[in-house]
Amino acid sequence: MENTLGLEIIEVVEQAAIASSRWMGKGEKNTADQVAVEAMRERMNKIYMRGRIVIGEGERDEAPMLYIGEEVGICTRSDAKDYCNPDELIEIDIAVDPCEGTNLVAYGQNGSMAVLAISEKGGLFAAPDFYMKKLAAPPQARGHVDINKSATQNLKILSECLDRSVDELVVVVMDRPRHKELIQEIRQAGARVRLISDGDVSAAISCAFAGTNIHALMGIGAAPEGVISAAALRCLGGHFQGQLIYDPEVVKTGLIGESKEGNIARLNEMGITDPDRVYNADELASGQTVLFAACGITPGTLMDGVRFFHGGARTQSLVISSQSRTARFVDTIHLFDEPKTLQLR
Repeated sequence: MENTLGLEIIEVVEQAAIASSRWMGKGEKNTADQVAVEAMRERMNKIYMRGRIVIGEGERDEAPMLYIGEEVGICTRSDAKDYCNPDELIEIDIAVDPCEGTNLVAYGQNGSMAVLAISEKGGLFAAPDFYMKKLAAPPQARGHVDINKSATQNLKILSECLDRSVDELVVVVMDRPRHKELIQEIRQAGARVRLISDGDVSAAISCAFAGTNIHALMGIGAAPEGVISAAALRCLGGHFQGQLIYDPEVVKTGLIGESKEGNIARLNEMGITDPDRVYNADELASGQTVLFAACGITPGTLMDGVRFFHGGARTQSLVISSQSRTARFVDTIHLFDEPKTLQLR
């Protein structure tokens, strides 16, 4: 899968990032997202694959493109046999977030990126559009910290695993009213808090890279992005746990169904009979082969944003593979205009 799709998925996230970045700072978050979706889908449909969106822009009635269940790739077309033999190709599941951090793009803030994760069919957890309590940490803490423990306990464990004092730790938390007590506890334990307005996928992944000065992600964010984060952290050997949040009273902000009872019924319909189950990275991204790709839209901790120049653009991407156990940073020059003939003087 990596040999076949590795370069292709990099180009998918690059095209989405370039399209979205043209709307950076213009205050149009919906447009920044829409153009990213269109660019991602267009490039994805040029790949020789049989792909299915398991995490996307929403249900079909709500999203015209990259909706959950949509089939993508040349080999899903009605005339696929003119281009390939679909029966010979592996079926893959795809989780996408064409513009992770739409507000960040709209207001010219750091940390937005185009991102996707892929695995063979059935290899990614089809998370409902709920919220998820998340805990991400470096590989050294994998299996030691636990989402069921308090923040204070986990910070003590993390400090021991990383051989540094608690006051040297930095925890990323989304700036939301629901996290008021969590933020207070982290600070009282002695650690430092980095508040973010959006974009917790980038924060989760940063935990697995030394030198980012991010040592944990704690708190509640969107469940689909939790699966994408888990895919990357599984490839990197980092720690990730997620627990679905179905009670609107816990979330406090944002839409999450009409009632706790109604949300539990919806989970049961999806085959999730234990709504309080804690999932780890291997369960959220369980496929034999998992690939993750991201491209910076605006500058971030791991990648620079899209930089335009006359006639082209420069992007920085990251592709992570469970197959080769690699994390590759890719710096790409995109030429929009035909290169001019060099004149010798």
